[in-house]
Amino acid sequence: MSPKKLSSSKKTPASDTSKTDPATKTVFLGRDGLGAYIADPTSFPSSRVVYHDEKWVVINDLFPKSSIHLLLLPRNPAKELLHPFDAFEDPTFLSQIQAEVQKLRTLAAKELKRRFGKYSRKEQAREAALESDTGTLPEGRDWEKEIISGIHAGPSMSHLHVHVLSVDRYSECMRHRKHYNSFSTPFLIDVEDFPLAKDDPRRHPGRHGYLDRDLICWRCGKGFGRSFAKLKEHVDGEFERWRAD
Repeated sequence: MSPKKLSSSKKTPASDTSKTDPATKTVFLGRDGLGAYIADPTSFPSSRVVYHDEKWVVINDLFPKSSIHLLLLPRNPAKELLHPFDAFEDPTFLSQIQAEVQKLRTLAAKELKRRFGKYSRKEQAREAALESDTGTLPEGRDWEKEIISGIHAGPSMSHLHVHVLSVDRYSECMRHRKHYNSFSTPFLIDVEDFPLAKDDPRRHPGRHGYLDRDLICWRCGKGFGRSFAKLKEHVDGEFERWRAD
């Protein structure tokens, strides 16, 4: 199942005139590929660029690792090529990016509800109560709790970016152990954890082997050792149960 793309939201909408996704051309620029979105977000369709303004570009990840996977790209020439550990030493910039990530988490949660609310027992119970006006209104599902976000301790791309994604890790683009562990271990660091202490072990991801850890289901905690194929099969089943919560 190929994840759907988040539609363009508020702020400056991306152009819809391009019939060919330029991302298929820029992805081959390797580690510098994200720079194309920062330099000219209007050249990409709204299926790729969700919104942009003078400070930020938000895109749907070209290779999403969950049902929803967004990237926040700062448009700050002084920061955009820095490692996040260095960029976040600036307290003003850090507070700005934390605020924007929170907005994006809320946007992602709304999209998650739009896509999956009809499958959720909690959400359907609330909707039924609203329609029947019985007086007791269930809380419904807290979709924002189903969103994770952060930076990778060892980014794979040159340009500074923050991941905002649904917790399910359900995607055909999740293809091997390092993909999975990069979003399921301390290798993913929440921006709210910054500034990091100088002795924080997450500053040295290679030393602690986060990406090479044995595989553990994000939802039930079951271990799968080194077998990604077995984990993937299990996580795909967990997706259906998670969606139905």
